[in-house]
Amino acid sequence: MSTPAPTRNDVRKHIADRLLTSLDDLVRRHRTLALHTEHVELHAELIAAEVAHELALTRTALHRHPPLH
Repeated sequence: MSTPAPTRNDVRKHIADRLLTSLDDLVRRHRTLALHTEHVELHAELIAAEVAHELALTRTALHRHPPLH
């Protein structure tokens, strides 16, 4: 018996969950790195770049699966 295809809402929920999980992972990684303060500016740049990347991935995925009105 096959499983039903995910609904648009299911897909959008998965996209949001993936973003939140990625951001949680990013925070955890960078909190560990922040213990070494000699490169604080570099950490800030890395965080900004990773967040921008995750947001771009999420925007693209959401544009492929727009909400129904």
